[in-house]
Order: sequence, then C-alpha cells, then structure tokens
Amino acid sequence: MNNPPSNFADLVDVIIGLINSLIPLLMGVLFVVLIWKIIDAWVINAGDESKRSEGKQFVVAAVIAFVVMLSAWGIVAILRNFIFG
Repeated sequence: MNNPPSNFADLVDVIIGLINSLIPLLMGVLFVVLIWKIIDAWVINAGDESKRSEGKQFVVAAVIAFVVMLSAWGIVAILRNFIFG
C-alpha cells in the first residue's frame, strides 16, 4: 500500500487521483447505458410511443449528466493547477 499523505497537498493529490479515476469509469458506464436505452427505445420498442418518449427523456438526462461530469472534471483540473501549480 502507498504511504499515507503527509501534508495537505498530498491529501489533495490522493483525492484528485480518485476523482480522475472515477469520472472516466462513470462516463463509460453512462455511455453504455445510454446506448442500451437508445436501442431499447428506438429499435426494440419502436412501435411503443411511451417507450420512445421515455427514451427521449433519458437521452436528455444522459447528455446533461455528461456535461456536468465533464464540467466538474475540468473545474477540478483548473483548481488544482491554480492552487498547486
């Protein structure tokens, strides 16, 4: 196991490292679920209007989630560079 952080900058590096590992994983999972919902709503259940409507709502929510995650990732990177150089 790695040595525990000895100062605040090391602790921040550990937390940012976790965030930098989790965000791409979450984005990948969201992308797979998004593709599945698109296939489910517009290919498998193409004749069911309620499923298509549900699929449209999910796609909008997924795109918003992508934007929020990318923004958070960018803000963390900017703050890290600003505070710790």
